[in-house]
Order: sequence, then C-alpha cells, then structure tokens
Amino acid sequence: MYYAAAALLVLSGLFYSAGHHELGQFGANVCSYGGTFCDNPAVVFTGAALAAAWGMFVSIK
Repeated sequence: MYYAAAALLVLSGLFYSAGHHELGQFGANVCSYGGTFCDNPAVVFTGAALAAAWGMFVSIK
C-alpha cells in the first residue's frame, strides 16, 4: 500500500506542475488526458494520504 501512496504522491506533484504550466509540452499532454486532476491535484494528494494511512493501519502489529 505504501507503493500506491508513493505513486499517487508523485502523480499529484506531476498534475500540480502540469496545471501551473511548468512542464512545457509534456504538461499540456498530461492535462489533455487528466484535466480534472490538473485543475485540482489535491484530490490525488488526498488519495495518497488515505492510502498511506490505510497502509499504516493494516501494518500495525
């Protein structure tokens, strides 16, 4: 689950950068496929936080 959280965290950073036009043509391509996430990358970040919390919850011994 930590791998999923890390991947979502990286994706939220990618969508944030693409939404602020910091990645050039690559960012434009990213936003053409994931426009909703470029407008609001906090949704993906929230998913990353929930995945990390769930990973911590299920790994308690």
